[in-house]
Amino acid sequence: MRAVLLWATILPLNLLLCVQSLPVHNQRKRLQAGPHSHSRAGLKKRGRHEQDTLNEDHHSKSHNDTENWKRPRCGVPDYPAITGADVPYYSLKTNRGGLSKQQRRKRFALFGGRWEKTHLTYKIMRFPWQMSEDKVRRVFVEAFGVWSEVTPLTFREVTDEKADITIDFNRYWHGDSLPFDGPGGILAHAFFPRTHRQGEVHFDYDEHWTVGNNVGTDLLQVAAHEFGHVLGLQHSLEPDAVMNPFYSDSYPLQLSEDDRKGIQYLYGPPRHTPPEITETNEIATDLPDACRTDFDAVSMIRGELFFFKSRYVWRIRDGQLQPGYPAVSSRHWRGIPDRIDAAYEDRAGNIWFFQGDSYWVFDAERKITGPDSVRRLGLPVADIQAALKWEENHVEKVFFFKSSSYWPFDVHQNRIDDVRPRSMHAWSGVPGNIDGAFWDKYGYVNFLSGLQYWKFDPVRLRVVEGFPRSIGQDFFGCAASRFK
Repeated sequence: MRAVLLWATILPLNLLLCVQSLPVHNQRKRLQAGPHSHSRAGLKKRGRHEQDTLNEDHHSKSHNDTENWKRPRCGVPDYPAITGADVPYYSLKTNRGGLSKQQRRKRFALFGGRWEKTHLTYKIMRFPWQMSEDKVRRVFVEAFGVWSEVTPLTFREVTDEKADITIDFNRYWHGDSLPFDGPGGILAHAFFPRTHRQGEVHFDYDEHWTVGNNVGTDLLQVAAHEFGHVLGLQHSLEPDAVMNPFYSDSYPLQLSEDDRKGIQYLYGPPRHTPPEITETNEIATDLPDACRTDFDAVSMIRGELFFFKSRYVWRIRDGQLQPGYPAVSSRHWRGIPDRIDAAYEDRAGNIWFFQGDSYWVFDAERKITGPDSVRRLGLPVADIQAALKWEENHVEKVFFFKSSSYWPFDVHQNRIDDVRPRSMHAWSGVPGNIDGAFWDKYGYVNFLSGLQYWKFDPVRLRVVEGFPRSIGQDFFGCAASRFK
């Protein structure tokens, strides 16, 4: 009964995320409140939360709870247990064993409010001192992006007009009776939709904000969590969920299945308009000239070499262009875009295609998945220029290239090793702006750029003498006079 009364007292305050304890008039009183003070909505780096204290009554969970309360967490109060049943509001799955319909719950939780439109604007009122404004803007774009890629929601920054969502960095008392406490402690708070302060997101200015490392508090992780609240989501008990109350700086940032189900319950799935595809087995007449073309992508697939340009593909087997080629790419892979940026075949024989900020995976000519966002792989950039499978000591990696940088992707962990780019300087002699890359049957890596290619020795880690050479001459038998 006490828990029910406590929730009934807190709920009308319409708070969303990230404030610890009842408002107090000074820092001393705040510290004296102790671990049993009523926590409302605060993302905390340390300190015991009331819900953890309540959970200690369940002896079967005592060990896990002792570990959990030591972790940084969000102070939004979790829903109390269902009256009359020892079942938390967040059930792992829909219970079918004797609970009433009223007692069966989803694992994700909703506050009850949602935006009545899908195109939302946001404004950044002030910025943290540790990061450049451009970097902060990129972080918020990515944090909003994890929600927009699975819903019809769109987010646009505005500067000179009223915004739906306002983002601010504040210190101590800042006008909402929910003061920050300096470095450590409370990180941020926000407000649910359809409340008197809907759309407000506040971060503690005095935190050491950073992104992509462990030297401070990761702004991307906290922002994604806060934005979930500002869209209407409560906490999830899924340990890998963005909406889990415990702070995490794990990379890459991606929604769990529970997060996705929760946000789609509110707003529905994304409204993808599939491209119109015209099936044809005819050879196109208006084709790029292979002797004068800088190809978009190249990949060795099933021991055959495929060159891609616009919506066409050239197929070379044993050094010979195959009859019927060039042909329209969708003849083989229905649903890929007209132009691709990169392609590669993984160890299982699946073919990956990349274009813009999306990727597709095919088993032969059958689509397995796609389009999916490259953010699911942890890639911090779009429009990659090449993808190269790399095996070392039986560990499979994929290198994604863009401009003069590359990112190693761990196939088994299904994530980018590090969001920070590596320099191409280690690839001695290879140009910085490549169009494609593939392994040949002799164990060399071939890099394409413009009308030329470079053969790279992976043992000596340098370009083979005599390169670059002409793509048109060596792969398509073009006469040397065609290039003069």
